Amino acid sequence: MNIFIFGLVNSVILALIASGFALVYGVSRLANFAHGALYILVGFATWLFLNRLGINYIGSILLSIIIVSAIGAAIYRLLLIRVKGMPASEIIASLAIGIAIMELFRWRGFISEAYMLPPFVKGSVNIAGVFIDWQRLIIIGVGLGMMLFLWLFTHHTKVGLSLRAIAQDKHASIMSGIEPDRTAVISLAMGSALAGIAAVVILPLGNITVETGYMVLTNAIAVCIIGGLGSWAGVFAGAFLLGFTEILTAALIGPQWQMVVVLLFIILTLILKPSGLLGRQKELEERV
Repeated sequence: MNIFIFGLVNSVILALIASGFALVYGVSRLANFAHGALYILVGFATWLFLNRLGINYIGSILLSIIIVSAIGAAIYRLLLIRVKGMPASEIIASLAIGIAIMELFRWRGFISEAYMLPPFVKGSVNIAGVFIDWQRLIIIGVGLGMMLFLWLFTHHTKVGLSLRAIAQDKHASIMSGIEPDRTAVISLAMGSALAGIAAVVILPLGNITVETGYMVLTNAIAVCIIGGLGSWAGVFAGAFLLGFTEILTAALIGPQWQMVVVLLFIILTLILKPSGLLGRQKELEERV
């Protein structure tokens, strides 16, 4: 029961972390390697607004998410649009922005363990003999709520339907009057907001550090590769597979082996099934 409960929490955490990365790639085919930097940017911004400017917690969270959404849209409008269609340049450009943001925080001295966000609700509850804190239960609730919201948004709103259309068939969508750069800006803004939402519910479990940004990026890439880029179902499947595997690895071998397992999963997936569990990309034998 202990492994099941914490495996579920870990899986939802990975799904939250990967959702923004998957949304951007699914809509605009851009691999946003600044994803981890935007994640910790929201954490540090929320901490600054809360502790230095005296803004209340909810206000600090909302303001941080709005700012990072604008930054995500600006990243596309000012930089990525100029290298669009050149995958290597897109990756290098977004990664450079991400590293610049994260190392700027390190340079400004944000490396102390003192930077923490308070939990939404303090205390814990006993579930089937396992004590789990309320913040982890909130993470599960936010994760499930986000899945429902994304499904409703992409199936029942005009903007969401345009994002689905451009993701499924770009050329037909353009002929129908959907502007690809506009949808890309929306996807970058929404993907950044999703990274921010993930940050404010997950970071209260630990400290805000620069290294967390690199780890978030690695986990997001791992989930999307294992589950399959371009598939929402694949992202959630990959998150649950990797989430429970990490908990089992920590319980049976040791927590220091968790990142090794993540990297092994990426390598094995690329060797055995390059498109991922439920990916829509062509298989290796079809591309050769």
